[in-house]
Formats: sequence, C-alpha cells, structure tokens
Amino acid sequence: MADFRLKTHPILPLEKRKRVSFYFGKKRLEGYEGEVISSALFANGIHIFGHHPKDGSAQGIFCANGQCAQCTVLANGIPVKSCMVKVREGMVVESVEGLPTLPKLKTAPKPGRSRPYSTEVLIIGGGPAGLSAASQLGQRGIKTLVVDDKDRLGGKLLLQTHKFFGSIEDCNAGTRGMDIAGLLEDEVRGLRSVRIWLDSTAVYVFSDKKVGVLVQGRGYRIVEPKVVLVAAGAREKSLAFPGNTLPGVYGAGAFQTLVNRDLIKPAQRLFIAGGGNVGLIAAYHALQAGMEVVGLVEALEKCGGYKVHEDKIKRLGVPVYTRHTILSANGKEHVESVTVGRIDEKFKPLPGTEKTYPCDTLLIAVGLSPVNEFIQEAEQAGMKVFAAGDAKEIAEASSAIFSGKIAGLEIARELGHNDRPVPPEWYHKAEILKSHPGPSTPPDYEAYPREGITPVFHCTQEIPCNPCTSVCPRGVVEIPGDSLLGKPRANQENECIGCNRCLHICPGLAISLVDWREDQKTPTVSLAYEVYNHRIEKGDIILVTDYEGLPLTRARVLETELKKNSRKTQVIKVRLDQEFALKAAGFVIQPQEAAGPAPETVSPPMADSAIVCRCERVTAGEIRDLIRQGITDLNQIKAITRAGMGACGYKTCQDLMLMLLRSEGVESGEVTLNTTRPVFVEAPLGAFMNAAEGGEK
Repeated sequence: MADFRLKTHPILPLEKRKRVSFYFGKKRLEGYEGEVISSALFANGIHIFGHHPKDGSAQGIFCANGQCAQCTVLANGIPVKSCMVKVREGMVVESVEGLPTLPKLKTAPKPGRSRPYSTEVLIIGGGPAGLSAASQLGQRGIKTLVVDDKDRLGGKLLLQTHKFFGSIEDCNAGTRGMDIAGLLEDEVRGLRSVRIWLDSTAVYVFSDKKVGVLVQGRGYRIVEPKVVLVAAGAREKSLAFPGNTLPGVYGAGAFQTLVNRDLIKPAQRLFIAGGGNVGLIAAYHALQAGMEVVGLVEALEKCGGYKVHEDKIKRLGVPVYTRHTILSANGKEHVESVTVGRIDEKFKPLPGTEKTYPCDTLLIAVGLSPVNEFIQEAEQAGMKVFAAGDAKEIAEASSAIFSGKIAGLEIARELGHNDRPVPPEWYHKAEILKSHPGPSTPPDYEAYPREGITPVFHCTQEIPCNPCTSVCPRGVVEIPGDSLLGKPRANQENECIGCNRCLHICPGLAISLVDWREDQKTPTVSLAYEVYNHRIEKGDIILVTDYEGLPLTRARVLETELKKNSRKTQVIKVRLDQEFALKAAGFVIQPQEAAGPAPETVSPPMADSAIVCRCERVTAGEIRDLIRQGITDLNQIKAITRAGMGACGYKTCQDLMLMLLRSEGVESGEVTLNTTRPVFVEAPLGAFMNAAEGGEK
C-alpha cells in the first residue's frame, strides 16, 4: 500500500498515532485518528477527489483551510469539505461525480432553539492575534470567548517550522512558530475568565447584534457579546492561468498544512509562484520535508519577502526567477509540468522566453486577503468591533502578536476594565514589526578582522530582528542605536568565544563564524544548517556558496555538530582558504539537474481559458467579455455567468475578477462588489433545526 507520509524531518517530531480504516469508494485505506479526510487521501497517494458536473474536470484541494469548496467529497453520503472533516473508523468516502443524491431522512428534524451565550468579548480566531488579545483580556478578568474552526489553537503558527524575526522580549524571536503557538496557548489556558470553543465556526454577524456559531458536537449556538474582536486571519489569493485548477495546483498555506501539520509528503518535485515570505518559506519547508524545489518565479524585479529568506533557499540550490510568471500548468488530470516566461514592465509575457519545467505540484503564493467580512457586518449592526492580525492588515505573525496585545488593551479600556491607555511604545513596536524590508546592500567583508574568532553577518537588509544581540554572552554582537531595524555587527572591543549561540538563533541562518586561531591561511568556518534530513557527514565534499548562493569553492567537512541546546540548528564546519572564508554563508544540497527545464517547451493555451470561478467553472474570457460590454457590477456578472454563486461564496474568485477589471482599465471606484448574504460558511441545515439547548441536543 502506498504511503506518502514523512519518514524523517529535521524539526518536526514524527510520533506514532492510532490507525483507523476507512473506504474511498470500495477501496479500503488507512488513516490516522484525528486526521482530516483530505490528508488521509493524500497519504494514500490520492489527489483527485472527484470531477466537476459542468465539464468533468478533476477536482482536488486548493486552500486546505475551509475557505473554498474544491475538496468536497461525500462522507457517509453527506457532502463535506474533506479538509475540515476528520476521518473515522469505517467511514465511507466517495468522489462527487456529477450531482450527488443525498440520503433520505428517516424522520424529519424538529425545530430547536438555542439559549444565547452571553460574554463580554467574542474573539473570532485563535491564531497569534486572537490569543494575544485573549491573554490581555483574561489577565484583567474579562469574560472572553475564543472560537476557532480548527481542533488546536495557534492558527498559522502551527504550520511554521522556521524561527521568527523581531525581538525575544516582544515576540519570542528566534523561536519557531509552532513553539510560539504553544507558549501563547499556555498563557490563555491558565486564565479563568477565558473560554475556548474549538472546531467551532462563526457563520454570521446578525443585525440584532448576535453572532451565529456552529459548535462541533453541540450544534448551533447564538453568542451575545458586548464587543467582537475579529482575528480570523487571511485567505490565500490565486492566479488566473490555463490549468490553474488542476489537482496539484494549490496554495502555499495548503502545502504547509499538509506537510507541517499533517506530516504528509504531497509532492516529489514542486514549483512556486510568488516571492513573498510565504513562497520563500514554503520552498524552505519543502526542502526540509525531502522534496525537490524546481524553481520559484516572482513577477517583480525583486522578491518582496525578506532577502535572508530568499538567499537561504538560493544557497541550498533553489533557482529564483524574477520578472517571470506562470503561463500555464500542464497535465490531463494532474499537474505534470509548468510553463513559465519572462514579463515586461507592464506584466505582459515576452514571446520566445517560455520554458517548461517538469513537476507534479505548483504552489501559489501571491498574497493574502483579510478575512474581514465579520467586521463589515458587525459595523452595519452597530456593534463595537475591533480587528487584529491579518484580518486588520496583512503582515508578519510577529506583528500579529503585537496587534492582538494592543487590541486586547483597547477593548479592556472600552469596557471600563483598564484606566490606562495602551503604552505608546507598543504602537511604535507594532509599526516596526510590520515595516517593509529596507534596501539591500552587500556585506563589507573587508571590514572584518582576521584574527581570533570572527562572527560574520550575511544579512544585507534592514528588517525587524535582533535576537543575535540578546543571546551573545560577551556583548560581541550589537546593532547600532540598539534598533530592531539596524543590521548587526561585531563589537571589536569584545572577544568572541565561539559559543555558536548567534548561529543557533538567527532566523535567516545568516551568521557564520570564522576561526583564525589555528591557521590564518586556511581558517575554520562554521555554517548553520537546518535541512539535515539531507545528511551531511564528516568527510563529505560540499559546494560552498556566498550569501546569495553563488558558488565559491568545494570543501571537505571537518565536523558536524548538533546539540540539545542548539535550537535544532546543526553546525557544519569546513576549512577554507582565507579568500573565501569571510564570504562563505552556506552550501548547496539540491543538485543543479533537479532544477533544469525540459528539452521541449509546452505551448500554453490562450489565457482566456483560465478558470476564475472554481465552483462554477467560469473562465476569464467569459468575464472579460462582459467587462468589455461595460458591466462592472459583480452581482450582475454573477447573475449572467454564476461566477461567485458557488459553495465558497466568491471567496476565491472575487479577487481574480477585480484583477481582470483592473487589467481592462476599470478603476476600483467604478466597481460594485458582491452583496454579502448569510451565511459566510456552508452549514448543514440540520444544525439550525436541532439547535443546542444549554449544550445538549
């Protein structure tokens, strides 16, 4: 039986779990207890979950976060989102082929009623912002309810195996996101006034100032809060290109969910579209999970993410192509290759630049949209509503933590539980943490001394990060002006003792140590390494690179070191000639042949064939024709084409339609957005009929 689970990982613990048997059609499969259906299917090598009734196109996952309906299957006869429903012993999972016939009810449901649950504050979302706000509220004894649609608190932090930027004091910089999630949860779990509903989905904010919540196992509940805090995070944006809905094309967040939460190996060779932090980090996570990253394209002249993230994957052997875009994903029922090409300043493809890369997966990492519909409805209802994290403004998770802390204090003040204003320095730090990276300047290696032990800093950009200064026991590492945004340097008045703490904590793996003491001509260089499921052994010959991944020289490994207190960061030691020693920042693990294009290029179909509305299979060409007829009301486009009328409620297609409108020269002020109607999330009618009464059905 095929098993596509991770067998090894340098960061994540691979614990044994209880197995359960289920059926996909008539085939008996095995999954793990607590595992969602989509991940159990992926673990068995099944990526196609059904076919669309309109055109017979293969359907798989896209968001893996309950935001779209691409992964719908029948579970014991009932249509469900396979990424949100857990597999159970004996469950029969079936593909949706055409329009399903639903099982008949033996008895008609009887209407029930729900006793409202009253609370001072309702927090929608248990990620970094929501938990940080709950901590502030709980410390002041304010009755708070946190609802989250997953079975664990932490949100996207649970998917992050890399170390975070910022400062240790303010947001646990140098700690991995999944561990920060645990720290925040521990804070909140210990607060008596904070109640948590997991596996619970807020479905709407009503005009009578009540919020409807579906609570797993307890039916439909009405919550009456005095204040609502929306910390529901963000959903991934998509791109319109031919083949964009093939199984194997999905969001980078979905990929991180499969790999880092569910410990699935969903690909052998993948390509990435988008050079922001999400795309760059996804490439790194793929390498850690033992996959080949064929390449990454970015439409702009430079990647928008932190350069240390970009440099980190380039050093490991991942090519990054700027001023390029995806022209098509190619394959019959699953991705078999992607065709990319260069684009000009107006983002138009340049003929003759097309290249095709064999791969089985394409990750889309082209930005996020705030989940802010709850905010709009609460404001219309006249409720007191606050926002934090990505629901307020798309930024880094470290910024979301501070955003939540500020919102918590602001709400406490609104409710009369806090006399003092939010400390001004909190707002200042929040602005710094969400600041865009500064310009990149090459390191000045000539300024470094060539004696003793020299810490070398390969971070070339001002970003909010300073944990290296906090852990240095001798005060060797400093940032001018003691700022979060400065670039670190070595204080030459103090002597480095080679403890490696700065190497262990650096989120960008952008520090090396050069030890000149034994041999000035061929000093020993220590390099940080976190992908050690690609094993590097003493005596191996490795290709050493500079900070941007350009090759310097080959060297023999003298020693490898991984200690309990090294934050799961391995140190690889090599001896280099002095001309290379200071410039050495990493080494290649992915062979060049893994990233080469195919001998023949697959010509992409016409761009108008791209699917914009996944649910109703509406193409870019159909919508573009209407725009050229003068239609700029998305409700009218929906009435004509059904675009936005599907199960996901235009969560994935509205952004794409707005992109088409902009490309046709329509200003945003001329566009009428889709009218929002309850409910925001699909919900079984039986949950409303048999509403929970005091927690019992």
